[in-house]
Amino acid sequence: MSELIEALILGIVQGLTEFLPVSSSGHLEIFKVLLNDDSLAKQSLFTTVLLHFATALSTIVIFRKEIGRIIHGLFSVQFNEEKKFSFLILLSMIPAALVGLIWDDMIESLFSRNLILVGLMLLITSALLFLSDRNFGAHRKLDGKSAFGIGLAQAIAILPGISRSGATISTALMLGLNREEAASFSFLMVIPLIFGKMAKDILDGSFLENMPSLGYATVGFFAAFISGLLACTWMIALVKKAGLKYFGLYCIIIAVFILLYQFSG
Repeated sequence: MSELIEALILGIVQGLTEFLPVSSSGHLEIFKVLLNDDSLAKQSLFTTVLLHFATALSTIVIFRKEIGRIIHGLFSVQFNEEKKFSFLILLSMIPAALVGLIWDDMIESLFSRNLILVGLMLLITSALLFLSDRNFGAHRKLDGKSAFGIGLAQAIAILPGISRSGATISTALMLGLNREEAASFSFLMVIPLIFGKMAKDILDGSFLENMPSLGYATVGFFAAFISGLLACTWMIALVKKAGLKYFGLYCIIIAVFILLYQFSG
């Protein structure tokens, strides 16, 4: 496969699965088994950081107005809505951060071609997506309890097969947030985690090992950035229109396929 085509595919996959509720980690495990190849999971650390930066940047572009207001509000002397929102973002990060710190080795062991686990988790993702299209009524504003609850959903989504966006948006809707606020919070809350993951990877001693060519890095970056813009915009529209059930159906089909594949030997 051409180097530039590989970069294009990796960038598109990263951009789409960062936002669409299909579980990028689950699909990675599936490809590792079906292709009998771990190369996708062993891309250079530089490439991983670059693609994560591209998707984070696409989120920032989509929510530039909201982020601008938050930054402006943080420098205000008074405790305003923007400061409150920032604290809620930090609160939502606590569960995932704790899970990553305490159970890092155990989590890593789950990413070992375990298709049964992936299939079962995809079925859970599907159930959450079907639930998200129900009308729970927007009867609650975002507060500390709801932010922490959404954060717990994000922590559970570390499991391969659980979609992060699907889990957090579904939880937000079930807690009574309106659809627009649920989608916005779900995507904004992941920005600090992406940059935190990037910082962790950069501090890794192997960050500059196996660096790709300039052409590879450029194609991968722009593919991830542009597909991320499209996926994020599309996902927001789908949440507002209660259209996530189609992804739920997709997750069921994939789950049934890989479970049959696993049990058939």
